[in-house]
Amino acid sequence: MRRLCAQTFVAGWLVLTLAGFTSLEALFAPKAELWPRWQAHSSGSTRTVDHGAWQTFLQRYLKPGADGINRVDYAGVSAADAKALHGYLDHLRRVPVDQLDRPEQLAYWINFYNAITVKVVVDQLRQKGPVGSIRDIDLSSGLFSDGPWERKLLEVAGEQLSLNDIEHRILRPIWKDPRIHYAVNCASIGCPNLAAEPYRGAAIEGQLDAAAKAYVNHPRGVTVAGERLVVSKIYTWFADDFGGGEKSVIAHLKRYAGPDLAAKLTRFEAIDGYEYDWGLNGAASR
Repeated sequence: MRRLCAQTFVAGWLVLTLAGFTSLEALFAPKAELWPRWQAHSSGSTRTVDHGAWQTFLQRYLKPGADGINRVDYAGVSAADAKALHGYLDHLRRVPVDQLDRPEQLAYWINFYNAITVKVVVDQLRQKGPVGSIRDIDLSSGLFSDGPWERKLLEVAGEQLSLNDIEHRILRPIWKDPRIHYAVNCASIGCPNLAAEPYRGAAIEGQLDAAAKAYVNHPRGVTVAGERLVVSKIYTWFADDFGGGEKSVIAHLKRYAGPDLAAKLTRFEAIDGYEYDWGLNGAASR
């Protein structure tokens, strides 16, 4: 999800500033580039996708923490449930996605992304052993490989797709909704939580709002320490999705902040720092 595009490395160094953001990482973040193939949809369709297997998996292995962070018991996943997860992904890839309406498609792609990410980590632990970060799971063969995001991991409607394809070529450019960043999960502590329930077309607006509020009001998203405003690196990596500048990011944060945080944010017109924890969001098996 958050792999920085090494392919743009040389070009990126020629750019010295970026809309008031100080993090050079933003120069290398994946851009939203539409894959037109996936624009087709069926407006008014009543077709829905069964996410029951994903619901069962989440009920068994997602562990909400007292610190507000949802962790996954990757190491505790049984062989039978690993097989069931594979079966769920196989079920999704067979869905005629162009026959879904937009909300159902949005839920479909978010759940697909999250389930694939979980499977990547589960497979790593079962086949190769523990890792401290998803960035240590290298499924690519390129010179600048870093994590699993570029690897073609699935086929839908005859097209080979990677995690980056789903996020940056389908979700972001089609929906143009910054709340997507609160829904897709990159198996990291610094990432917005993996939701405890599958996303569903009929409920997705409320689910996305809830995910946005949860992250913005958690220290991973926003921290006000005295006169310093520190936010997640998500807001610099994908600045354009949040309005393109620090003032726009702050306005976005105010929209989802609770009363106390919103009052604090009124003092700021600039952001003082960006943080992100790439540690794996794994939970200890019981």
